[in-house]
Amino acid sequence: MRIATQTALASLFFSHLATSAYTPLDTYNSTNFFSAFTFFTAPDPTNGAVTYVDLPTAATSTLIATAPLASNAIYLSLDSTTPSTPKRNSVRLNSLKTYNTGLFILDLAHMPTGCGVWPAFWLLGTGATWPTNGEIDIIEGVNNQGNNSMTLHTTSGCRIQSEGFTGHLDTPDCDVNNATQGKNMGCGIRNPSPASFGAGFNAQGGGVVATEVTAQAISIWFWNRGQVPADVMGEGPDPAKWGTPVARYAGGCNISERFKNMQIVFDTTLCGDWAGETWAKGECAARAPTCEAFVRDNAGGLGEAYWLVNGVRVFEEGKVGRRGRRGV
Repeated sequence: MRIATQTALASLFFSHLATSAYTPLDTYNSTNFFSAFTFFTAPDPTNGAVTYVDLPTAATSTLIATAPLASNAIYLSLDSTTPSTPKRNSVRLNSLKTYNTGLFILDLAHMPTGCGVWPAFWLLGTGATWPTNGEIDIIEGVNNQGNNSMTLHTTSGCRIQSEGFTGHLDTPDCDVNNATQGKNMGCGIRNPSPASFGAGFNAQGGGVVATEVTAQAISIWFWNRGQVPADVMGEGPDPAKWGTPVARYAGGCNISERFKNMQIVFDTTLCGDWAGETWAKGECAARAPTCEAFVRDNAGGLGEAYWLVNGVRVFEEGKVGRRGRRGV
């Protein structure tokens, strides 16, 4: 009996050592951020009233900064000083490295907000015509929106189930060409918290968003400042301890086939296919007849259109042994 007990305990011990856990892979912060990302300078694919500029232009125009100007954070903004211009200079940054799976943790102090503003933090599948290798919109919204929108964009044949998350399911089909949902809608889940996006998020001192991409599902957790579990900011984050995610994409979709070679992307555009198209339906319409007219002539109204990123950390699954060393 004693031998059997010892054998069972030993089996449990070695099983624990072989358990898959997350270990650090990449860290992007004020020490390396601008060398790890490339500046996108092509025309805005969403038809926004912006011109994406290169690193030298962004730096000399103070559209980007790190320490000491931005303390230890990364500052990303757009032109909010030119009195009148049809297109304002802005930045879109894509990571040089690509990923297929992993745990992506964004620590954010401030996100762009305001009438006409359309910011996004997302993962973009590369190496094929969009959206063959997928798109994961982690933070996105327009104008004075208060609830964060999370969306997947794919080709046909990817639908998600309506359970396993706390958010509100807006559209279940990830196919960008599903005519019943509207073009490019994808499968969207909305965060129920009014402090998950824009001014409400910034008023809380920002927060942390964690996105887990596995072969089985894509899950997103969100916490305002002061609510973040301790392990999230440590070297061994464990999603199993975080409770139900605000968004979980699983069911009728082969994640491994649909989401490949993904870059991490930050951008801020103005108006365009979403903020511009919905202008007349919101409170911002009282400020100008069109979105384009507002952003053209109201530089002062864009003062909150900036990111303040404390850092992005990427973790990979790996076997953890004694003292957290992989492969032991």
